[in-house]
Amino acid sequence: MEVMKLCRRNVVTIRPLEEITAAARIMREQHVGYLVVVEPLIADASQRVVGVLTDRDIVVKVIARDADPRTLRVGDVMTRDPVTASATDQLSDALRSMRRLGVRRMPVVGHRDQLVGVLSMDEIIDALSGELSDVAGSILTERRTEEALRP
Repeated sequence: MEVMKLCRRNVVTIRPLEEITAAARIMREQHVGYLVVVEPLIADASQRVVGVLTDRDIVVKVIARDADPRTLRVGDVMTRDPVTASATDQLSDALRSMRRLGVRRMPVVGHRDQLVGVLSMDEIIDALSGELSDVAGSILTERRTEEALRP
């Protein structure tokens, strides 16, 4: 299955020069813990991924270090040049990358490296649980059919 079929397309983004407090407010208002940091691609009005920022980044890199969040920008705290998945990558390849890196989310980019979505463990688990439910249902149906055919 291709990554594009599972990724969330309504991505919450922010620019690197925004204040870190603005990022925290956006996370709270949008009920997310992950922002994709982007810069505009002038040629086609799309966005290029330059980093990611998590709520954990804010806690570990700002709060735990007693830094003044009003003096920091997203670009000061974000993870730069994150590993991305291509929209046409196979889910198994993306999962291997996520496991190797120890991440639960990954930006998904199109053929011009423009942001097209975010792949998260939530979507992956939801899709896999649906498939496992189908497998379990098939086994149950087989059992019921076999029992009905027995004399």
